Amino acid sequence: MIQNNYGLDLGTSNIKIFSSANDRIINEKNVIAIKDKNTIISFGDEAYEMYEKNPPYIRVISPIQNGVIADINNMKALFESFYRKINDNRHVSGSSFCIAAPTDITSVEKWAFYNLIVSSSIKAKNITMVEKPIADAVGVGIDINCPQGNLIVNIASDTTEISVVSLGGIVLSKIIQIAGKKFDENIVAEVRKKHGLIIGSKTAEQIKIKLGNAYGESGETMSVYGRHVVSGLPVKALIESSLVNDAIQEYLRSIIDSVKAILERTPPELSADIIDTGIYITGGSANIRNIDKLFTKETGLKVNLVDNPAESIIRGIRTILTQPGYSSVQYVPKAKEYD
Repeated sequence: MIQNNYGLDLGTSNIKIFSSANDRIINEKNVIAIKDKNTIISFGDEAYEMYEKNPPYIRVISPIQNGVIADINNMKALFESFYRKINDNRHVSGSSFCIAAPTDITSVEKWAFYNLIVSSSIKAKNITMVEKPIADAVGVGIDINCPQGNLIVNIASDTTEISVVSLGGIVLSKIIQIAGKKFDENIVAEVRKKHGLIIGSKTAEQIKIKLGNAYGESGETMSVYGRHVVSGLPVKALIESSLVNDAIQEYLRSIIDSVKAILERTPPELSADIIDTGIYITGGSANIRNIDKLFTKETGLKVNLVDNPAESIIRGIRTILTQPGYSSVQYVPKAKEYD
């Protein structure tokens, strides 16, 4: 038997798990495929391949909605499946876990993240939590222990979390229900309106990735297939980048408005720091082309982008678990706080 330390970032779209034994990170879709109510037939990326293609007797479920656990039983089954996968089905004893939790959620919702490990079949030795903005800051290379303000905007799948951090703590934080999935939903609506074509969310996501541009137009096109609204027959349409830009602009500007609202509430000394450090944009939707140019134009601040922004939080947890000096950002919740 071996002992190990694990980091866990449970996102609505993807689940990320870090293992210190081999310095490995698993990043797969946070979905599980279930047959006949309780038989798991697939999970992660493999299950996502079935999404929107499954027959009625197979359910493809995402147990996390809007950044919180909505289906604890299936989330537990999914977590245990990934746990076995990252360990190559080896038996691990006395493991320690560090879980990233959103800041601006209720104490009961936070307790659900902690209880996920406690109530699972895994006999964890220690379980701690860290606020997502803190892990995010560490993951992008910020020295969180210094007295300097930093603004982090994590645009994930269901939610965007906007935070000001300083001295290892969170000064301000706000979660809004606008993020990548809203972009996809609007792309679906625009394609239906302009082309009379019904497409799925997976196709919309592919369109966003290829054609999405937050600032300016690329002039690119993409062929997609779907069902015609009138005839009901499968047809092909050519989607232009201008359609995608129109679909995502409204939501991007809503996010920017929320960033401005946080900046208006930021203490003056920290505001001065943010002028120097700029905005850090993380999360999967930070990959939208020229998102930095749009934020700079609207806020007047420079924007810092990082490689693989979707994994910045789990990279931060890896640093917290493997390097000294970060014990103060971890905490063990008390049950009475969540009664």
